[in-house]
Amino acid sequence: MKPVLSAGLLLFMACMGAACVRSQAQWLSLVALLVCGLVVWGRSFRRPRKAIAVLAVMLCLVSTRCGTGAMPQPQPGDPSLFIPPDGKPLAVRLVGRIHSDGAVTNGRCRSLLEVSSLNGQFSRGRTELTLDPCTTSLLTGSWLQVEGDLRRPQPGSHPLLARGDERLALQRTWSRLRTDEFHVFRQDWTPLADARRTIAQRFTDLAGEQSGGLLAALVLGGAQVSLPQSVRDGFRVAGLSHALAASGFHLSVLLGTTLACTRTLPAALRIAAGSGAMALFLVLAGAQPSVVRAVVMGAAALLIRESGHRSRPLGVLLVTLVLMLLVHPAWGRSIGFQFSAAATAGLVISAGSLEQWFVQHWPRCLHRLAPALSIPLAALFWTLPLQLLYFGAAPLYALVSNLLAAPLLAPLTLAAMALAVMVLLLPAALSAALLPWLIWPVQQLSGLLISLVHWISQWPGAQMLTGPVHPLLVLLFALGLLPWLLPAQQRWRGLSLLWLLLAVCLQVRVQLRDDLIRVEQWGRQWLVLRHRGRAAMLSSHGDDFSCRIATRLSHGLGHQRLDWIVVLDPVGADQEPCWKALAHTLQAEQRGGFPLAPGQRLQSDGLSVGVSDQSGRTLNLRLGTRVQRLRRSNFRPQSG
Repeated sequence: MKPVLSAGLLLFMACMGAACVRSQAQWLSLVALLVCGLVVWGRSFRRPRKAIAVLAVMLCLVSTRCGTGAMPQPQPGDPSLFIPPDGKPLAVRLVGRIHSDGAVTNGRCRSLLEVSSLNGQFSRGRTELTLDPCTTSLLTGSWLQVEGDLRRPQPGSHPLLARGDERLALQRTWSRLRTDEFHVFRQDWTPLADARRTIAQRFTDLAGEQSGGLLAALVLGGAQVSLPQSVRDGFRVAGLSHALAASGFHLSVLLGTTLACTRTLPAALRIAAGSGAMALFLVLAGAQPSVVRAVVMGAAALLIRESGHRSRPLGVLLVTLVLMLLVHPAWGRSIGFQFSAAATAGLVISAGSLEQWFVQHWPRCLHRLAPALSIPLAALFWTLPLQLLYFGAAPLYALVSNLLAAPLLAPLTLAAMALAVMVLLLPAALSAALLPWLIWPVQQLSGLLISLVHWISQWPGAQMLTGPVHPLLVLLFALGLLPWLLPAQQRWRGLSLLWLLLAVCLQVRVQLRDDLIRVEQWGRQWLVLRHRGRAAMLSSHGDDFSCRIATRLSHGLGHQRLDWIVVLDPVGADQEPCWKALAHTLQAEQRGGFPLAPGQRLQSDGLSVGVSDQSGRTLNLRLGTRVQRLRRSNFRPQSG
């Protein structure tokens, strides 16, 4: 690696590290890592002291910028500053403007409200507005007057549950307001939001909720579209989540087609056409981290290509990422940004060497498969550590699904973008006459892709659940993968196998230990019993929301299905399929009684629950040799 690229890598490490550190110990580790990297850089390339000093100053500056800007703080006038220090809710009357569309989900709407007035006083900031019940979507640009209790978002009670406070803070929001009444007194003109809404609605009306939603996601990105949860889950389990996220793949299809159509035109016109295509993609998909990264890199590559020079993809990537983090340090904590950066690095660094390996070691008749295999394989391996860190899961058949879906995704993406342009530009009468005929073949193709995704997601072990993985184990695993992904580091492959094996063994040891995990949030409680890689659960509530959280806890802890589950609450007919899909055995409360009668015991190997008294109000829990007593009234385990 050349000195400039190495320096760029150090700057990127400084930006990302400063944006993600959360404690003093992590800061000290980052400083030590950067100092070591600086020393190695100076000695390896025999750089003069002046160059080393300049790089050291640059590392300090970018670290300071990214560290101080990674987690925004409330500014004067923010609604959260009016909440009492003791955290008690504050009764308020707010006037503000909806920041982005809020779709109706389970009879509830949620969106960010840009506040302009709080109890008649000037205020400037955002709050998360929840309307329950809600029958119509909240539209961007709507000015509302609402009344309710303003609260601070509460942190998640368990790492596997969403941290609403941190998620909102990254969106510069530090308060929440929930109400059931609102008054719309004005609607701003919002042409961009209207265009996105028109595309999504037109596709859904013509092609159905699933196929139309998929086509809209290929144009606008999944973050801008209300897709059925079953479709999102299917694409995630099959390893095709990137197809629903606006990213470099979608831009490459659009830009490649644009340049192919304008290849006979002068360079200035080709640059103008390519720039127009990228601008259209950015406007429709929004300034998401993956979109901005793709557009900046695409613009750099286009200018270098049309000027007759050869681009250095890795250098362009590093410059792009560093500039993005300096402008918007909070993106460093964005999962989307991290996945986009890792996947692009994999394509730039490893895809070519993987393709050469396939060509050298596979029969000649299979050489055409080399590019189709090397691209998803490189992206998969480079993003695998992030998959384990954030989700404790990895799609087992991602390579197969990408190989099978590739012939469908490119034409679908191009067709969806062409149809979107027609939706926006054609007169209403002509659009109504042509689009149903034009969208029909595209609808069939998207239906085929959805069926393929659902089929693959139902394969045995389609999602490999590892449970929560400690960041140090993820780092060890990543270091073990690097020699296999970097062509110049082949001599370390023998040692890297030991690192990989050590990381796997340590994680298996964690998963096989006995554990009792209690989670309490939103007035509900869950108790997870774990013994030698298996688990069971008790839940205080039996509603659909409790089942979804129970499923998230089970899968997040690495258990595809529980041995049994006891619900200390009646389970309705609508919720029963969810609970039964979660566990082999379901025992729920019936008509005010108790799930278990006196003397009755529900058990599997090493895990059991039984009633310890005639009143049925105290349960005995056993996991391995450990015994706990549980009072139903407070759902708090007590040593027994």
